[in-house]
Amino acid sequence: MHIDIDKDVCIGAGQCALAAPNVFTQDDDGFSMLLPSSENGTAEDPMTREASRACPVGAITLSEK
Repeated sequence: MHIDIDKDVCIGAGQCALAAPNVFTQDDDGFSMLLPSSENGTAEDPMTREASRACPVGAITLSEK
C-alpha cells in the first residue's frame, strides 16, 4: 500500500507512531514521518491502516499500489 502524509495538515499528535511504530515516527518538531524502511511511501505492516484511522486530522492517506 502507498502512504501519503499531508505535512500541512499534520498536528503532531503522534497517534500514527503509536499505532504503527514500524512504519511511522516523528521528526524533531513532532510531526509525522515515515521510517527509513518505508520512505518510498509503501508499507505492508498490518497496523498501517489503523494508524491512518487513528490520525485525528486525517493527514495520512493510504492507497493500493
